Amino acid sequence: MNTPPTGTPSTPRHRRRLLKWGLSAVVVVLVAAGAFIWWFLRDDAPDAVSIGDAVAQVESADTVAAEVTPTVVSSTAATEANAAAPISGAAESGVTGTWSVDTSIGEFSYEDSTGTFVGFRVEEELTGIGSTTAVGRTPEVTGTLVIAGTTVSEVTIEADMTAITTNEGRRDDKVQSALGTDDFPAATFVLTEPIELGTAVESGESVSVPATGELTIHGVTTPVTIPLDAQVVGENIAVVGSLDVVFADYGVNVPSAPVVVSAEDEGVIELQLFFSQA
Repeated sequence: MNTPPTGTPSTPRHRRRLLKWGLSAVVVVLVAAGAFIWWFLRDDAPDAVSIGDAVAQVESADTVAAEVTPTVVSSTAATEANAAAPISGAAESGVTGTWSVDTSIGEFSYEDSTGTFVGFRVEEELTGIGSTTAVGRTPEVTGTLVIAGTTVSEVTIEADMTAITTNEGRRDDKVQSALGTDDFPAATFVLTEPIELGTAVESGESVSVPATGELTIHGVTTPVTIPLDAQVVGENIAVVGSLDVVFADYGVNVPSAPVVVSAEDEGVIELQLFFSQA
């Protein structure tokens, strides 16, 4: 019996089997790659900010607090206590006073940011996926606003950009790089013109007002006017707002990746802030 010499071409049957295995491997790789891309860049962007949602978070927090620490007193004792005790906070002087950003209300996550945050929204076009919305938010926000009567005279807000969170850690790194957070860790807004809230705010109604000031991102400061919605809810003030911006105006290059066909240079800066009286 003759033994085929080394290097003899494989039989047609063997070649077909190898081709079948090769095609199967390619399909598996493509499916895995597609699943990864979908998971990494899927469009699961959270909803845009709204004053209704913000108010609901304060009311929910107040309800939980009341349920956790119930107090039982007789109606007579309550009446006497209310008559003797001085009225404090917002009830004493309307909304006059200094208010500080309150980060104790709600919780923070990419999917469900119910607390204080500042962030951005950018539209992208991805290979094999189509249009998506990239969202990044930071819960590390500090600041104050000062109100005299129904006029906001001072506002200073600072957001820690090193704490921005997106839907995936590797995207976070690209955002941090684009914003240059090693050199410019904070974004700030400082009011330059008073805001007139009107008497409606004292009765707990929602008001829509413009906030004119200076916005600093990536070390670049520009004058802006941010449309805001505000509402007094119990002992808190809820504020939301969105501003269209061109990132190049702040020296920021929108991050890119091989799967990103295009990403708009224009986006939205959004904020949801809760204030408590200092």
